[in-house]
Amino acid sequence: MTTTTDPTAPGAAPPGAPAGDGTPERGGFASATVPRHLARGAIGFGALIGSLALLPVVGPVSLLLAPVGLVALRGCPMCWAVGLVETVSAGRLRRSCIEGSCTLRRT
Repeated sequence: MTTTTDPTAPGAAPPGAPAGDGTPERGGFASATVPRHLARGAIGFGALIGSLALLPVVGPVSLLLAPVGLVALRGCPMCWAVGLVETVSAGRLRRSCIEGSCTLRRT
């Protein structure tokens, strides 16, 4: 038995629709909670800023903090910002498509 992953396939749930257990699906960059996402941002931005700020003090060794920051931000600062929006809006907005016209509405 195969499952369909094509979102345009007939019978496929729209993005953001509740999963089988009733919890809303999250985007690829969203965290489980807003405080967890903000903590990831503090770690990520802190490591990136620290890697550059400590460069005159400890030399190129401080650049080892840069990959830590990028991992915490899941790739880039913009990815983190997109994830913040996804985390805040998860479960609050629903997309409903009727006869080819899609709208977002609050739940």
